[in-house]
Amino acid sequence: MDKFDQHILEILKHNARRSVSDIAREVNLSRSAVTARIKRLETEGEILGYHANLAKDKKEPDLICAYLALKLDTSNSIKRCESYAQYIYGLEGVKSCRAISGETDMMLYVEVPSMARMSELHDALYQIPELKHLTTHTVLSEFFDLYNR
Repeated sequence: MDKFDQHILEILKHNARRSVSDIAREVNLSRSAVTARIKRLETEGEILGYHANLAKDKKEPDLICAYLALKLDTSNSIKRCESYAQYIYGLEGVKSCRAISGETDMMLYVEVPSMARMSELHDALYQIPELKHLTTHTVLSEFFDLYNR
């Protein structure tokens, strides 16, 4: 990946609806070169898809957002995290799952409609045999989110 690919990705990350002509002008390449690069980036898995950020439905109640820190009782935590990731992926409300360094082995970001659903999610996570400790960090305010603009 060269500087042109990186620049194209940065443009698309901020506005995936930019026309190829606009992108070509900004990166100083031809339309056909930009089109070919975008196709290659999609084929190589650098671009996984495109989506729209929707305004929150005014009738929809606010979601409860939280970070869940999971500590596993294991010596091979990265491999163990990989083995539990598929199970966690299937849990409703889990938006991201990451293995991290430090005392916490996995960090989940969740969005649920109610505390009852949060409790159900906790119950499901406690089914992980090697789960030693689960800490919930509830989001009180969001100031900005660069990933979901």
